Order: sequence, then structure tokens, then C-alpha cells
Amino acid sequence: MRNLQEPINKVMAKLDSWLDAFVTMLPNMAIAVLLFVFFYLLAKYIKKFSNKLLNKTIDNRVLENLLATIIYYTVLGSGFFIILGILGLEKTVTSLLAGVGVIGIALGFAFQDISANFISGIILAFKTPFRIGDVVELNGIMGTVEKTTIRVTIVQTFQGQEVHIPNKDVMQNPIYNYSKLGKRRIDLSVGVSYNDNLKEVESVVLNCIKKLEGVVDPDNIIFDYYEFGDSSINFMIRFWIKFPGPPELGFLELRKKAIISIKQAFDEHEITIPFPIRTLEFNPRQLSSSKEEVMEVNA
Repeated sequence: MRNLQEPINKVMAKLDSWLDAFVTMLPNMAIAVLLFVFFYLLAKYIKKFSNKLLNKTIDNRVLENLLATIIYYTVLGSGFFIILGILGLEKTVTSLLAGVGVIGIALGFAFQDISANFISGIILAFKTPFRIGDVVELNGIMGTVEKTTIRVTIVQTFQGQEVHIPNKDVMQNPIYNYSKLGKRRIDLSVGVSYNDNLKEVESVVLNCIKKLEGVVDPDNIIFDYYEFGDSSINFMIRFWIKFPGPPELGFLELRKKAIISIKQAFDEHEITIPFPIRTLEFNPRQLSSSKEEVMEVNA
């Protein structure tokens, strides 16, 4: 019993010391909780204030979101170290500061994709190949840029889907920005009959396109015949429109109006858009012999 009583006394003494330490730390723990709430609210307020301030000074929402996020986590990190100091965990603070470099290297190898996305997000923020609201094609996905974070670029497709594209994939693939120049070209391929007057066709088509509302730079319309087709002489008409623009003057709408306008003009000037015709020829002698074979089989 004496051998058993001694370790029990040691355990009870240890528990009493922990209880005394817990009671002693209660005021500091209460202050730590209050400080955590304070720094959390402070970080959110500073992030909101930073967004407003950066919005007035920086014409780049991607960079604005990046800087505001960095400020947010900096405030939270400062509060975290202050709370550790109040709880008497100075050695923990020192160990954390000393191990930041080692941890950073270890995380860099363990989370290479996350690190690559983070660095790519910073590069995109400063390089600005696109802005929020631009119509782009990224990694084969076309839509409107909704948001860019330090990890992903969010694109809303024209089919109503929200796609999160890793920043690393954005950087490693071609970026098509349809809003950068403020205009977009429409290419239409049309064919006319070999019997039509080609100069008249060119004049009719150019007049049609120039009259369309929404066409910009009408003097830069390109018309060229490029092929003797099987049943038609084919040409390409290329013209520019404002992009992005209002829905009634958007890319798909103006392309539709151009096709309708060209077809109506061709009808008025009796210009033909031919279509392939297949002629089937039968040898009468072969046809009669096949009929005789069928009759013999039936007999």
C-alpha cells in the first residue's frame, strides 16, 4: 500500500499544481480571448478600410484584393503573437519565429502547387493581363472574370457556370483577353454562284456591313475572295464591333444581324448562295439486268 500511495500523492500534487496554474492564468486567458476577438474585428475593419483606400489610389482590383488580404493576415498574425506573450508562452513565440524559415522550406516542398498558385497570383496582380469584368479565355474556358484571389481566378462562363481556375494554370497557358482593346472582330465565310458578278457582290456586302449599328471602324472592313469551291466562289468578310457592349449589340447578336442583312441584300440583287447538288446516274442496261435477277429469285 505504501508503494501505491506514493505515486498517487505525486499525481495529486501535480494535478493541484496544474489547477493552481490554471486559476492563476484565468485572468490572462480572459484577456487573451478578448484580444483575439479584438484583433479579429480589427483585421476585418482594416481590410475593409484598406479596400476603400486602395480603390481610390489603385486602378487594379486584383492587386487591391491581394494587398488587402496581406494586411488582414498581418494584423491577425500580430495579434496571435501578442496573445502568446500574454499567456506567458514567450519560448513558444521564440520557437515559432526561429522555425518560420524551416517550416517555410518544408511547406514549399510539401505544397508545391499551393506555393505555385500563390506566386502566380502575385504575378497576375502586378502584371494585370486582365481585370475584373473582362471577357477572357483561360485554359480553354471562356467567360467573365469575377474575382482573382491569391490561389485561384474565378470565371463565370456564358452558360452560367462558376469555374475556379488555379493561378498556376492561368500563368502556364495562353491568356485571351477580349476586352483589352475594347473591340472584337467578326469573321463570316460566305459563298456565291460562279454566275454572279464578283465586284457587285463585294459592293453589296460592304454596304450591308457598314450600315449595321454597332460596327466600329467601318473603313477597316476586310473583304477577300479566297477559294474556288466545288459549287461556289467563297469569300470572307471581317469587321470590328465594340466589345464588350450592350446585349443588343453583342458579338452573337451582331453576327446574326450581319447574316440576315447579307441574305436579304442577296435576295434583292438576285445573288445566289449555292449549295452542293449530287446527281445520281443509272445505267439502263444494268438496271434491267438487276430486275431480271430479282424476278428469277422470286420464281
